[in-house]
Amino acid sequence: MPRLRIMLADDHTIVRQGIRKILEDHPDWEVVAEAGDGREAVRQAIELKPDIALVDIGMPMLNGIEVTAQITRRAPSVKVVILSMHPNEAYISRAVQAGARGYLLKDSADADLTRALAVVSQGKSFFSPTVAKVMLDDHVRLLAARGIVDRYDSLSEREREIFQLIAEGRSNKEIAEILFVSPNTIETHRAHIMEKLDVHSAVELVLYAVRKGLIS
Repeated sequence: MPRLRIMLADDHTIVRQGIRKILEDHPDWEVVAEAGDGREAVRQAIELKPDIALVDIGMPMLNGIEVTAQITRRAPSVKVVILSMHPNEAYISRAVQAGARGYLLKDSADADLTRALAVVSQGKSFFSPTVAKVMLDDHVRLLAARGIVDRYDSLSEREREIFQLIAEGRSNKEIAEILFVSPNTIETHRAHIMEKLDVHSAVELVLYAVRKGLIS
């Protein structure tokens, strides 16, 4: 089994040391780079192409959201996981829109870190439970304020199945292989799902899934 190559980006040396210690307990995981500012994080991600970049949201020179956007654009094979002190929907939404595959809170990093990296390494998404709950609460309040009924119940059983696979970051081709149908069939289902849920992009679909607690 190939080793999981990880880059750490945080401007606090002691934080990087603590995270490195947790990761080094996994024999198949390797920290291949560390960065203390955003520009260095982007440079190393492009040069070394680690499997996962664990990026602090508040860094000098270039903030974590912009780091995520640049890595996603310039080194798309690198999966970015955000590490943050901010459990609010504005930050999580910006992170996902920038291309982040995970969002961890620093106060729960010890409990969530290894699970998050394992899940993201499999091509899925991971959000700290507190983050998911905040997003769900905000979503419920927004729906109530607008007098809108949650449309999730309008999805068929097959649409819910496909919805979760899409939210996990799987391509139409991958989903088609899992369900033994054609990619065109999946694309048709995707269009129906987005129409029923009134979402207009893959990012909005992932955020919806997080709010519903369908992906961790």
